[in-house]
Amino acid sequence: MDEPWKVLAGNLATVALLISAWTHLSHRLYRLPTLWRNVGLGFTLGLAAIASMLLAVHFDIGVILDLRLPILLSASVFGGPVAAVITAFMASIFRIYLGGIGVESALITIAAVLALGCFLWLTYGKRPMDSEPSILAVSVLSGCLSLAELAILSQETFWRALREIGAPSVVLNLATTGVIGLYLAYFSRFTLERDILYAALTQAPDYHYVKDINHQFVAANLNVARHNGRAKSSEMLGLTDYDLAPKERAEQLIANERAVLQTGIALRWFEEFLAEEGKEPRWYSTSKVPLRNRQGDLIGLAGVTVDITARKLLEQELKSSQNTMAQAMAEMSDGLAMFGSDGRVIYCNEQYRQFFPKSAYARVVGSHISDIIRAAVRNGERQDLPVDLGEESIQTAAQSLFMDMDETIPMSDGRWLSLRTRVTEDRNVLALISDITAIKQSELSLKLLADHMKGLAETDALTGLPNRRSLDHALQREFELARRTTRPLSFLLIDVDRFKLFNDLNGHLAGDACLKAVASAISTAARRTGDLAARFGGEEFAIVLPDTDAEAAVRIAEKVKRAVRNLGLTHGASEYGVVTVSLGVTTLTASPEVDQPLDLVGCADLALY
Repeated sequence: MDEPWKVLAGNLATVALLISAWTHLSHRLYRLPTLWRNVGLGFTLGLAAIASMLLAVHFDIGVILDLRLPILLSASVFGGPVAAVITAFMASIFRIYLGGIGVESALITIAAVLALGCFLWLTYGKRPMDSEPSILAVSVLSGCLSLAELAILSQETFWRALREIGAPSVVLNLATTGVIGLYLAYFSRFTLERDILYAALTQAPDYHYVKDINHQFVAANLNVARHNGRAKSSEMLGLTDYDLAPKERAEQLIANERAVLQTGIALRWFEEFLAEEGKEPRWYSTSKVPLRNRQGDLIGLAGVTVDITARKLLEQELKSSQNTMAQAMAEMSDGLAMFGSDGRVIYCNEQYRQFFPKSAYARVVGSHISDIIRAAVRNGERQDLPVDLGEESIQTAAQSLFMDMDETIPMSDGRWLSLRTRVTEDRNVLALISDITAIKQSELSLKLLADHMKGLAETDALTGLPNRRSLDHALQREFELARRTTRPLSFLLIDVDRFKLFNDLNGHLAGDACLKAVASAISTAARRTGDLAARFGGEEFAIVLPDTDAEAAVRIAEKVKRAVRNLGLTHGASEYGVVTVSLGVTTLTASPEVDQPLDLVGCADLALY
């Protein structure tokens, strides 16, 4: 019997569509309280139950087969009592509205499933059962309930129903519960990951921020906002230091950032002492790194400012009293060690040894720096010191201890440590160790974000080809290279023939599909290394052909023309009956008429027409 399968499959598709719409809407309304999200889920599943009843299979008088029970069970188990009650209420009201002789038994069944689902939700910790085994278990239970629902019929009707609609009822009930559970579980995990990443950026303990090339804030964590008298991170967006600090101070900050943007050299661990009005004097350490897109163009900078007042005060106390130093360093969060002029440890706190667990046994008072490095090498503790490091290199590393430097150490366990060494007037060495793993991870996250934004800015959303911006950059680069090296450079301009008529006849969605197919054919025809096929604009495309003379360019143009025509896309307004393209080909020569890339585009445009 094919009809129940078809109807219930349509039921399942409708449910999946409604759940998909809700999960996408819920993702955008993530600021809503949990209660309101549960209300929204209940309303959505209530609509799904109503839609299922509208598409029900009428098996016998008073016997209606639909998917409202797995929907209600899913609302209870995956959404909780609030979502379940709303779903049950909407399903019950609509079933009463439909009427018929089975209303009373239908309402009893809805109430029983509601009670069962809420019992399961309460039994398993009052939380969504969003693991795959849990979803599978609930799905199997849903399939069993579909058989239990048939069991309330008379014996003769039950066996006939089991033969004719038992299989589709069990399978589609199970599938419906699984689809709802998997949809909700996936978006719950996706939302959790987003919230964790957002919290990591905005709630980091130091001052993290990102600025564009105009020195305007585009991202800042809560510490930056509060330090500048703002209640929320979003209130920092679009502001500059001129809006936040006195003019003289703002000019100094922007001058430092301008140097980073102009030279491309990061500002690392820049320390300064600030006595701001209305605030206690503080020491800060600031690092600012330039952010670049794929072409290497500067698009902004990322900064991390750390309050190092406590550390600076401790360093000052060290100069006046070694005993005070020992007491203070024992309580600080950073690791500290003092080396004598002979390279041996004269003091180190416990934190210093804990930062290097594999070589901690060698980091004790009296140990020589060479022995410490050998222990780190032997145990593979640092990524920058290979286990086969020779004795000469070890001695060179030991001598570097007696230099003022700031060094970042990659550890074999994935941590990053900041090592700052300072040589005193009597040739003693103070070494300060900080864990900067969080900062490094933030830098990586910002880089990944910048790479993602760069890709969005350089790709045409419809065709997937590089966009006009990418084309202009590539043409400028290849044009300058061809002029310097006297190598040939060709340029193809491609226009889809009578595309407006195609849109008029077939609609814009078909026009979009046509452009995608043409773009694929063009990119397939221009597959040499170095060739760049891009969308020029509208129905026009272009190909940049480095190291290609006019004869070779014409061959490639013919290849593109055949590739598009071979697509066989029907075009009722074309004299050929299929979609075709016209191409303009031009090659860079020593002609004075072509002294910039736009001239090359103009020549190709003339050739096209």
